Amino acid sequence: MLMAHPVILGNLVEQYETLKVLHAENGSAESRQRMDDIAYTLCVSTGTRDIDAALIAARHRLPGARPEDDSLLTA
Repeated sequence: MLMAHPVILGNLVEQYETLKVLHAENGSAESRQRMDDIAYTLCVSTGTRDIDAALIAARHRLPGARPEDDSLLTA
């Protein structure tokens, strides 16, 4: 499986978190659609099926992450 570059993953995580805040504040359909698009891209890029798992997987690939620490992942 191809994996996205850590810089790309970091950018996607940052965009998702920013849009999550914007959607919580104004709830626009546009921000929700963009959030869904980024969630889908994160899932595809990390080989996961839901946004929570995708965010964990992406963060593990970011510079400074401790890849040996899998305490947040469930079996």
